[in-house]
Amino acid sequence: MDGDRGPRSPIGFGAMEYRPTSIPDVVLCVPKVFGDERGFFMETFRADEFERQVAPVKFVQDNTSRSTRGILRGLHYQNPQPQGKLVRVSEGEVFDVAVDMRKGSPTFGKWVGELLSVENKHALWVPPGFAHGFYVTTEAAEFSYKCTDFYAPEHEHSLRWDDPTVGIEWPLDRGGPPKLSPKDEAGLSLGDAVPFD
Repeated sequence: MDGDRGPRSPIGFGAMEYRPTSIPDVVLCVPKVFGDERGFFMETFRADEFERQVAPVKFVQDNTSRSTRGILRGLHYQNPQPQGKLVRVSEGEVFDVAVDMRKGSPTFGKWVGELLSVENKHALWVPPGFAHGFYVTTEAAEFSYKCTDFYAPEHEHSLRWDDPTVGIEWPLDRGGPPKLSPKDEAGLSLGDAVPFD
């Protein structure tokens, strides 16, 4: 689901298909899955292909979190020391969101969202300069991501999850509010948040 959905055209046909979203710098990565009665095999990341098809970046840190239904983590970003993130789910399902925080961008303040699940096996590339967050839509979800820079808590910011200026359409469970950390409850609106110049 995109906040400003546009047509998609695949840009790679190796072991992974790369589909630009309505914000073209955010890319949905769809693996080719090879399976039979024994199980399946898929390539989840290949550096040379990713650098050629998506972005010439190097990943320096891998993280994993586990969350239960109704938890919303985000929307986080680091400024300075921004992180690009390649995110995927190994258990359950999340609604994953990226918000463009680059002030000079034509899509500044726009968002895109994708359902990532253990069933669809999709990953999402969230470039540096974007706020990122996800909402857990199943009983639990295990969420893993590769980062292009190291975690720097002194540079971390939170964009408010329900800022009406951004207008993210979260698939909230029974329409109720999400479970937030105190840090995310104190998230700032787009107008008050620190953008990337």
